[in-house]
Amino acid sequence: MSRAGDGSTPREAAFFDVDGTLVDSTIVHYYAFFRRRDMRPLVAAIWHVAFLAKCVGFILIDKINRTWFNRVFYRGYGGLPAARTKALAAECYEKVIRPRRFAEGASCIDGHLREGRRVVLVTGSIDFLIAPLAQALSADDVIAPALVERDGVFTGELDGPPVGEAEKARRVSRFAEEHGIDLAGSYAYGDSIADAPMLERVGHPVAVNPDGKLSAMARQRGWRIETWTRTGVGGAQGA
Repeated sequence: MSRAGDGSTPREAAFFDVDGTLVDSTIVHYYAFFRRRDMRPLVAAIWHVAFLAKCVGFILIDKINRTWFNRVFYRGYGGLPAARTKALAAECYEKVIRPRRFAEGASCIDGHLREGRRVVLVTGSIDFLIAPLAQALSADDVIAPALVERDGVFTGELDGPPVGEAEKARRVSRFAEEHGIDLAGSYAYGDSIADAPMLERVGHPVAVNPDGKLSAMARQRGWRIETWTRTGVGGAQGA
């Protein structure tokens, strides 16, 4: 299968959720990095305690609706200087993302690339944060939201709908239509029930370290289930 893709023959792709699937992290880890980076230790400790209290509410919102959670959570970026925050993305990758990567994720992506599939990261995390990871994994494309900027600072608003739940599936379908991707022959990887709509769009869905609801769905539908770890120990289980 050619990676060139002249449009005459539909290509296959592999779509990967990021947080919880390729990386043992959440959007909370990234936000905490930016907020605490320049604080003195005592101030950072006080901020951390207050932030943990707020996280209780975030967890409840996330359980109700992942899209709602993303909208609420990203308001915290309001007021951060856009250029400086973007410039720190590489440091965030090295200190927060890279140590939490699942080794099997990189191996899986390498396999898809060797077989000629287009690798696409599909995530609710902000675009500039995921760019260093995409480069490190040699991903072809990233589907991610962006933060709105005004007068050099982030407003805390997204440039469109949060990329989660049904919106992930819509973005994947739109991408496939625009790039001549055969979804029936394509793969998708996710860890959460919020990824289910995306997984349902492809012919080869894979549940990675799935939460309880996604695990039950995967077993009921005969989807492949895989266990990935930071150390690279683990492998496929029978569905």
